[in-house]
Amino acid sequence: MPFTELAGRVLEAADAAREKRARHDGEQAGPRIVAVDGRSGGGKSTLAQRLADTVPDSAVVHVDDIAWNAPMFGWSDLLADGVLTPLRRGDAVSYRPPAWDAHSRPGSVDVPAGLSLVVVEGVGAGRRELTELIDCLVWVQSDYAEAERLGIARDIALGVNGDAQQTVDFWHRWMAAEIPFLTDDRPWDRATLIAAGTSPHPRGTDEIFVADPR
Repeated sequence: MPFTELAGRVLEAADAAREKRARHDGEQAGPRIVAVDGRSGGGKSTLAQRLADTVPDSAVVHVDDIAWNAPMFGWSDLLADGVLTPLRRGDAVSYRPPAWDAHSRPGSVDVPAGLSLVVVEGVGAGRRELTELIDCLVWVQSDYAEAERLGIARDIALGVNGDAQQTVDFWHRWMAAEIPFLTDDRPWDRATLIAAGTSPHPRGTDEIFVADPR
C-alpha cells in the first residue's frame, strides 16, 4: 500500500485507543504514542521517521538512547518512568537515563509538550510491560539473514561498535539476548499492524507491504 495509507491507519488506530481510554478513565492529555518494534536491522528507524514526518507536530524517541549502557532489555522502567508516563500526563520530557550520568554522556532525551504524535522505535519498544502506555504497536517484520546483513553493514559504516570484526562480534552477542527476548515477548501478537521491513518483492519508493494481524 502507499505509505500515506499506512500512516493513516496507524493514526486511526492510535486515536481509537486514546478515545477508549478517555471513556474509561478520562485520560486524553498527552500525544498519541506509537511503538515501532522489530528485529535489529529490520528498518524500524526508517519507518518511525516516515511516520513522524506525516504529522507536523511529532517526535521520534529512540529506544537505543534510553537503553544506552543499560543491561540488555533491562530498561523498561527507564522508558516507562522517564518518557512514556510524563508524555501521558501531557508533560514535556527532558530525561537523562542513569547511564548517561555514569558515563558522562552530554545532552538528554527531549520531547516538548503539546505534540500530536510521538513515535517510539527500537527492539522492545512495544514490549509487554509497556502495553498500557502506548496507543498503537507496529511490528516491522524482516528476514533474519537480510536484517543481519543490513544491520552489520550499517554499524560498520557508523563505527559505533569498533572495527569490522568487533562489530560482527557485538552483533552476535546482541542476538544472543535479542532472540530469546523476542521469542518470549512476542510483540507481533499484540501488533495493530505488521509492516514489511525487508521483502523479496519489488515495490515503489513510497510503498510498503502490510499485513493485518487480525
